[in-house]
Amino acid sequence: MATAAQWIQGARLRTLPAAIAPVLIGTAAAYEMGAFRPLNAILAALVALLLQIGVNYANDYSDGVRGTDEDRVGPMRLVGSGAAKPDQVKYAAFAAFGLAMVFGLVLVIMTQTWWLILVGLGCVLAAWGYTGGKNPYGYLGLGDVFVFVFFGLVATLGTTYTQAGQLSLAAIVGAVGTGLIACALLMANNVRDIPTDRKAGKKTLAVRLGDKHARESYVLMLAVAILLVIVLAPGRPWMLIVLLLIPASLMPSWLMIAGRRRKSLIPVLKQTGLINLGYAVLFSLGLALSRGF
Repeated sequence: MATAAQWIQGARLRTLPAAIAPVLIGTAAAYEMGAFRPLNAILAALVALLLQIGVNYANDYSDGVRGTDEDRVGPMRLVGSGAAKPDQVKYAAFAAFGLAMVFGLVLVIMTQTWWLILVGLGCVLAAWGYTGGKNPYGYLGLGDVFVFVFFGLVATLGTTYTQAGQLSLAAIVGAVGTGLIACALLMANNVRDIPTDRKAGKKTLAVRLGDKHARESYVLMLAVAILLVIVLAPGRPWMLIVLLLIPASLMPSWLMIAGRRRKSLIPVLKQTGLINLGYAVLFSLGLALSRGF
């Protein structure tokens, strides 16, 4: 029987900034357009957090029953370690998805954006299909694409739309940026797991690219995400404060390129999560300050 502490570890709290970041950016974009809706933002944050936790438990369950987690390095796996029964973890994932759908439905009713129900269903199906089902797309190297789409574009632009009823260039740039950093987080995780994933037949993008190119792609994704704000600088000069993240990105980038021991890549996950959160905060601050410029 898993303890409460083990369930919390299984939720993988280090990945949660990837859920909060797009909501912050999407809300800031709405604020810039004069359409800040605090309750809508809170509901969007709850949906994003619960989906992320659901994904983490679903991955724990699916990888555990497939035997992919038998020799993992990194955060605790509930099923792989034997701390919890597979069905318990599966039901925990379903519970998180269910709560996310409830809060999402409330948001849809409040905003009358009924078409977003289909988007929400797509999010849940994508969350489960990452490693679940007969043909999980995470095993085919498509996980990074879905992370970019759902934890970048959908989460950010959906947050903006449910508050402002429209989108903006700032929202799109922020969505692309935070989506790339979320992909970098996934890449760091998958580079660490290349040996065990390859052995288990899990062909992540990191496995397909190979160790060297996968590590380089991490650095490239961070660089593009941070430098992309230059596009907004002509009309929003305060957006350049996002460039302050460059020094913070040097250490995890160095570890990704030079760290050959699998355990040496574990700190990169936390650092990348903090970079994503820092990106969201600075991006949002830049929009707020530029509004009155």
